[in-house]
Amino acid sequence: MLVLVAPGQGAQTPGFLTPWLELPGAADRVATWSDAIGLDLAHYGTQADADAIRDTAVAQPLLVAAGLLSASALGDVAPGAVAGHSVGEITAAAFAGVLDEATALKLVRTRGLAMAEAAAITETGMSALLGGDPEVTVPHLEKLGLTPANVNGAGQIVAAGTLEELAALEADKPEGVRRVVPLKVAGAFHTRHMAPAVAKLEEAAKELAPADPTVTYVSNKDGQAVATGAEVVSRLVGQVANPVRWDLCMETFQERGVSALIEVCPGGTLTGIAKRALPGVKTLALKTPDDLDAARALIAEVAAAATA
Repeated sequence: MLVLVAPGQGAQTPGFLTPWLELPGAADRVATWSDAIGLDLAHYGTQADADAIRDTAVAQPLLVAAGLLSASALGDVAPGAVAGHSVGEITAAAFAGVLDEATALKLVRTRGLAMAEAAAITETGMSALLGGDPEVTVPHLEKLGLTPANVNGAGQIVAAGTLEELAALEADKPEGVRRVVPLKVAGAFHTRHMAPAVAKLEEAAKELAPADPTVTYVSNKDGQAVATGAEVVSRLVGQVANPVRWDLCMETFQERGVSALIEVCPGGTLTGIAKRALPGVKTLALKTPDDLDAARALIAEVAAAATA
């Protein structure tokens, strides 16, 4: 079984969209999306510096656009399941046919703006913990007032909270944690600090008419497959203030017999986790169009094995 996954915020790097815009029709599609959401995606994906694309309101639409662009460049692909990490869930919703591309981009633009506004209320951030046992780490974080905002599997946990709480974590690391690495994000995403953004997304969701998924959609709320479009949207709304359980998504992939995993642009983060957590599963990250031929070959290999 092939799984198609989309990364979350932090995966973007300056200029990463440049080679993708050279593909036939890509620049026109991105220009249309840019007009629809009032954001120059081509500029931010090719010319803007790291600080500019760190802005939540910019990064999120940029990631969804890149994911949609790179996935369409694969041609016809029928994954056994799709999933996304954080904002990547909106990309995955488009893969599954729950939202069309234009709707997905309008929703992520609203999400990015709402989360940026929520992040401005209190100085907050996120830090990755290297090493440690989740059973020890999670209670320690909660004791410090922090949220285990991303539980990614393979021993990787991201803590989120106020800057004071994160400073306390630096001084008082959980047993077994080697390092605490601050992340280049603008706030404590997937925590109670994002409650104002949830309210704005609830309003935006009332205007949507989601379709039911055409392929298995695995939610990062709990790793479960979601059967209806209405439930997918409900989870997309609540997700901004709830922890990401990518570890449970990977457990579901494994239970369903995943044999290959392709991560859309800007790929690398989720394939890195999968290499450690899903031994024996073939992984491929779409970083530039140079990766497309290898991805198509992997898709063909999985299809051939399924019909053998």
